[in-house]
Amino acid sequence: MVHHRSEAPVVPVGPYEPPYYAAVFTTVRTQDQSGYSETDAHLEDLVKEVPGYLGMDHAQTPGGLGITVGYFRDADALTQWRTDVEHRAAQRRGRAQWYENYTLHVAKVERSTGFTRAEGPQPPTQG
Repeated sequence: MVHHRSEAPVVPVGPYEPPYYAAVFTTVRTQDQSGYSETDAHLEDLVKEVPGYLGMDHAQTPGGLGITVGYFRDADALTQWRTDVEHRAAQRRGRAQWYENYTLHVAKVERSTGFTRAEGPQPPTQG
């Protein structure tokens, strides 16, 4: 998984028609992050080429916990990403250098909804 922080507006990945898969990658990083940003940016570009890749959400807590959720249309897309040669090399480097610890949870999404606030002034609610 990757954790690139772009300058784009903060918007979560929208809902998709289930079923699809979510890979939840939680991390605590080490002090030695040399090469991490470059590898992260490259992997973010690379995962977008995987047929069935839907998107990614990332958050970092002030205490250092990183959470990345990658969304994939099906198990084949997730497997293609998991076994990608460059991704595997980054995983090895992550264990050797960048991560104190991490967990990966893979889940099949059975329900997906979303909400976006409308632009402009909202009428007062009656109550």
